[in-house]
Amino acid sequence: MILRQFLHSDPVAISYLFGCGGKASAAVVDPVGEIEFYLKTAQETGMRVLYVIDTHLHADHVSAGRRLAQAAGAEYVLFAEADAAQPFRSVHHGDVLPLGNVTAEALHTPGHTPEHISLLVTDRTRAAAPWFVLTGHTLMVGDVGRTELAATAEEGARVLFRSLQRLKTLPDHIEVLPGAFSGSVCGRRLSGKPASTIGFERLYNEAFRIEDENAFVRFMQSEIPPPPPRAAELRALNAGLAAA
Repeated sequence: MILRQFLHSDPVAISYLFGCGGKASAAVVDPVGEIEFYLKTAQETGMRVLYVIDTHLHADHVSAGRRLAQAAGAEYVLFAEADAAQPFRSVHHGDVLPLGNVTAEALHTPGHTPEHISLLVTDRTRAAAPWFVLTGHTLMVGDVGRTELAATAEEGARVLFRSLQRLKTLPDHIEVLPGAFSGSVCGRRLSGKPASTIGFERLYNEAFRIEDENAFVRFMQSEIPPPPPRAAELRALNAGLAAA
């Protein structure tokens, strides 16, 4: 397993490159900024990028996903029901993307946005069980994703509550690798630590601890921060439905 986590400050976001070094097979998740950075990292680690995955259609920055996929000769991946222009590789809940000895299983985890997916990653050279989950803006360290960018706050919160129940079925030792950290506009109580575990978040993440749906909705409707500038425009741009 090769895993690289990249912390970005403008916009505040986290992207990843991971895959199987032995089979030289990699995926990039939620890329931002200059694509040459990812191409160079893949070259330095001796891997070919097979998939470029956006966990969701971002509302706070322009994705580099489609540009990177084209440059790398990779497949661009979104959830199957994403309201986005083709071409992209559609994945449904439970679909598995093969990367040599590494696999990434798509989990549909909507709420922050309707098309949001998480990726449950297994390294079969280590174990048959999953090792970590890339959670995008569904579950982050210290918080969960805001729910009013692509729906009403209440509607999004009810959907997100069900997605979090899905993540709560994962074992406590599973590492949580989120798509944002402190300073991002997509959460309210984000930690500056860019990784955690399901077990730690289960104990200490106030939103993730809530077990009653109505209480969760009330929590998510309080202290809603200002929306990112041009949120709807950026989602449409990232979906390929608006001109740059």
